Order: sequence, then C-alpha cells, then structure tokens
Amino acid sequence: MESGTLRLRLADTLESAPASVMEALAEILLAKLFRRPVPADSNDRYRRYLNRRDIRRSLDLVRQIRGRKRVEGARGKHYDLDQMFEELNFRYFNGLMARPILGWSPYASRTLLGHYDPSHNAIVLSRVLDRSDTPKLAVEYVLFHEMLHLRYPAEHKGARRRVHTRDFKDAERQFAGFAEAKILLKNL
Repeated sequence: MESGTLRLRLADTLESAPASVMEALAEILLAKLFRRPVPADSNDRYRRYLNRRDIRRSLDLVRQIRGRKRVEGARGKHYDLDQMFEELNFRYFNGLMARPILGWSPYASRTLLGHYDPSHNAIVLSRVLDRSDTPKLAVEYVLFHEMLHLRYPAEHKGARRRVHTRDFKDAERQFAGFAEAKILLKNL
C-alpha cells in the first residue's frame, strides 16, 4: 500500500487469464486483506479456471521447470524407502507401479507426514518418521497412502478438487494393519 494505492504482483502464469478471472482474484484478495468473507461466486470462478485441464497442465510444467524439490535420499537412518516401496508395490500393486523419486524431507515435520508431488513425480516422507521408536507399520502406511496418490490422481470437477476420492479411500482400507497404523500415527 503506497499513498492510498494498493499494488500487488501476480505470477506470470496468470497473465493470460480472462478479465473475469482477474476480477474474481482481485475480489478474493481484497476480501482477505480486509478480513471479509470471500464472495462465493468469485471463489468459484477462480477455482474453475485453475481446475481447467490446460491450466493445470501448464502450472505443473511451470512447477517442474522452475521449482526445486528439496528431497534427501531414500535411505534414512532407520528406514530405506526404496526397499519399502518395492515391498509395498509387490504386495498391493502386483509390482506394476513405476517408482517415483523417493526421499526424506530435509526437516522433521509433525504436521505433514508425507506428500506426493505430481509436478516432480516425488514422494517425500517427513524425517520425523525415520526414527528407531517409529514402528515400521506406521512408515509403511504413510508410504502406501502416498503411493495411492499415484494410482488415484486428484479429480477436478468444476471448482472442486478431490484428492481423496471414494476409490482412494476404499483402496486405503485394504492396507493390512490400517486401523493399527492410524492409531500409531495419532500417538506419534
């Protein structure tokens, strides 16, 4: 904010967005700036634009080219993700899943235990899991969960993005020790 004028910079990935999408984004940003409710129609218009297949593909390509994925090696102090991936792949996917980049996060996050990054085709598990007091079942479950993101990609319908679809959740419950692993992770 300079002398009564609000200035902002937008990513170049939005430069080809239609005026209606830019207006929606402006309404969203102003609502957030002034701590007001975001207008539902603006949010919907912006999300629908971002969820278009061509825009998603373009954003993934930009992330792939510009982004750096901070991943440390798959062999941790206590667990080897490459070996664990192969065991889970054979057990649950008949050995047919292509191996993505596997690694441990540089930092030990307790809130984000793992994630799959489709732009970099990488599964990263939090270093907090690579400890001697972490049960193998808990680590296997988190890795299995992230592997399911390869098998069941996010669905985009209109303004909605669904990451954990019904098929995803059904497949997740097939993990041997599912309930026990959830309890272990809750108590971590």
